[in-house]
Formats: sequence, C-alpha cells, structure tokens
Amino acid sequence: MSITAERKEALIKEHARVEGDTGSPEVQVAILSERISNLTEHFKGHHKDNHSRRGLLMLVNKRRSLLDYLKKKDQGRYEALIAKLGLRK
Repeated sequence: MSITAERKEALIKEHARVEGDTGSPEVQVAILSERISNLTEHFKGHHKDNHSRRGLLMLVNKRRSLLDYLKKKDQGRYEALIAKLGLRK
C-alpha cells in the first residue's frame, strides 16, 4: 500500500523544481497521487477495509489542499501539474 523508496526517489527527481527539492507542492502532490492510486488498487480486493479507507480520504483531502494552494499561488504551475499527472479531465 505504501510506495517503495526507489519509486519515491523517482517521483522526486521527476517533479522537483531544483536539485534536492522534496517539499514543493508538485513533489508532494505527485507522491500523494501515487499513494492514492496504490490504495485504490488495494480496495479492489479488500472492499471492507474501512480503516485504510479513512486514510485514503485523508490523503485525498491533503492533495486537494495542496492543489488549491498551488492554484492560488501560480495558475501555470497548477495547470502543468494536473496535465502531467492526469488528475483532471
């Protein structure tokens, strides 16, 4: 359900704005999106796992907050990120 250290490093390198960037909204949203997709797959086989479902809802809310912040601060970065991650249609 969690992501591996190698996958997390790859996400950080792919979405970092500068070398060593781990705290930018782009990196945080990418990591949260990966965790959300892993949990979504988990629920296909474990539909009664309500404790993990609560964690999923918390992750979705955190990602939504970060996306709202990014949209307010820099519309261009927001649009580039959602296009890159394929979050909106």
